[in-house]
Amino acid sequence: MDSTQSQADAELAVSQDGFLGGRLKLSQPRKGYRAGMDAALLAAACDAGPGQSVIEAGCGAGAALLSAALRRPLSRFVGLERDLAALALARANITANGLDERVEAIAGDVAQKPSALGLNPFDAALANPPFFDDPGAIRGPAPEREGAWIADGGLEAWTRFLLKGVREGGTITLIHRADRLADMLGLLGTGAGSFRIRPIHPFTDEPAKRVLVRAIKTGKAPLVLLPALVLHDREGGKHTAEADAIMRGEADLGWT
Repeated sequence: MDSTQSQADAELAVSQDGFLGGRLKLSQPRKGYRAGMDAALLAAACDAGPGQSVIEAGCGAGAALLSAALRRPLSRFVGLERDLAALALARANITANGLDERVEAIAGDVAQKPSALGLNPFDAALANPPFFDDPGAIRGPAPEREGAWIADGGLEAWTRFLLKGVREGGTITLIHRADRLADMLGLLGTGAGSFRIRPIHPFTDEPAKRVLVRAIKTGKAPLVLLPALVLHDREGGKHTAEADAIMRGEADLGWT
């Protein structure tokens, strides 16, 4: 990074971080919400095919959006973000990583209908919704993190947007707290089915803390509970070999 970029980053209070083993360079806030493991897993779970279109609701600075785009070089991506500072970072990150031709970030909120934003139905939708609906459920996050932790309109607003945002037969993929699994299935089940669920465990001997859920709009197939992904190895490695390969972009987090 040259001195001009370093000075600009300092003035904007952002840092430049690497994802996908350094293939993706991402400027994101030094304070406030910073993308990490959840964004990497969500991107790895995107299975859009060649020529297909994908929307990420709440793309932030673009960690999952751009990671998914690099993993799926023949697909097109749109990120939706209501926070204008995060949106500006996402747009700058798209350009900095040379992805302007097939990735864009637009202003908008999941409280709006996709059609009101001028969006046609997508082939796939991704989201890492805020983990809490009730501000009283947790100690208040710092103001700059509140939008990423507390969902206006609750999880229902996010699932409603995603259901409206994809075509019939399109896929919806979410990462969320494992204890919200029943809520996700109930809300998505109003218009989608063919659920596939992958639990994410911190260690083999600890309960899942996260869960990845994929649904198909108007799908009718039985629910499938897939083998869990274990993130960490107590033997001393930072990540298990499987998790490390996924984080580095050397493996996908498939749905079979």
